[in-house]
Amino acid sequence: METNNETKQEILDKRYMRMAMIWAENSYCNRRKVGALIVKNKMIISDGYNGTPAGFENVCEDEHGITIPYVLHAEANAITKIARSNNSSEGATLYVTASPCIECAKLIIQAGIKRVVYGEKYRLEDGLNLLKKANIEIVYINKDEE
Repeated sequence: METNNETKQEILDKRYMRMAMIWAENSYCNRRKVGALIVKNKMIISDGYNGTPAGFENVCEDEHGITIPYVLHAEANAITKIARSNNSSEGATLYVTASPCIECAKLIIQAGIKRVVYGEKYRLEDGLNLLKKANIEIVYINKDEE
């Protein structure tokens, strides 16, 4: 059954993307706030946003506005939370407000995530290209049209 020419999956994708955008608001980063959700069997099993590691001051940029090297990306935060839980990301979908970088793409592949839905294109596409090479389904939802 389709609603307004959208499938149930497309409706769910947009809904989870809106949730990821709200989750991004938790980030203390000034340059870019990114949120991520890992969903499996219609359940959110992990979440993350870009920021500093646990126990570090919540400052993401130096005095020149450059991102501090140890800041974690939203995808990395969500994936590492899975490692500390009893959940498995095998076969899950990752919703992220910005396209994954190459380093996060490696983590996504290793975590067994089979689908990535993202909402903002980044100037570098090496992360997306690696995901495609690993046969991970990639879906772009323009988050500015939501």
